[in-house]
Amino acid sequence: MAPGHVLFDLDGTLSDSAPGILAALRHAFAVTGLPPMDAATERSILGPPFYESLPPLIGDERLPEVIAAYRAHYGDTTGGGGMFNTVAYPGVAELLADLRADGVRLGVATSKPEVYAIPILEHLGLAQYFDTIGGDALDGSLGTKALVVGVVLERLGNPDPGDVVMVGDRSHDVLGARAHGVDCAAVTWGYAVPGELDAAAPRWTCATATEVAGVLRAPVL
Repeated sequence: MAPGHVLFDLDGTLSDSAPGILAALRHAFAVTGLPPMDAATERSILGPPFYESLPPLIGDERLPEVIAAYRAHYGDTTGGGGMFNTVAYPGVAELLADLRADGVRLGVATSKPEVYAIPILEHLGLAQYFDTIGGDALDGSLGTKALVVGVVLERLGNPDPGDVVMVGDRSHDVLGARAHGVDCAAVTWGYAVPGELDAAAPRWTCATATEVAGVLRAPVL
């Protein structure tokens, strides 16, 4: 049978959120006196939780002030900026609508704080498709993708892992799902750096929403 439950990452999977995230992060670095990151470093931190990705760059002691400055800018949606500076990837809305029509239960498992993920998905018109939208807590207490996936699976009633597929764009999506015995379909339109997905070895790799649909409608053996 095809999977009855599908979990989606948000940033780099459902929507291209890089413009809003990076604008806020650049602002945070500037106001806290940190030197700007180069383009490759910026790309590498898109997706994983900042509690994991930022300390190697700025040190643990600078993390609280940088996150505070980031959130102040990111949460300012005046004029449609901040966290609403994001767009859904082509074919995503149609994919979600079709899965729901097929009776698949859908969840979001994102390392973005849940208090941001919910309004973002509402802004994108995608929240209606999901049974639950799960993300990190503001204090970073769900600071790994595996912890977030665990919470989302619990909210969905702890389905059999063989009846679940995770869809994500970074290695931490693949590994976070694998920690719960869940296979992952990795998408190549997101923020993975070269070689990252190959090293993580997801069960499937998809270049378009149509390919994702094909994977999710096929029997999981």
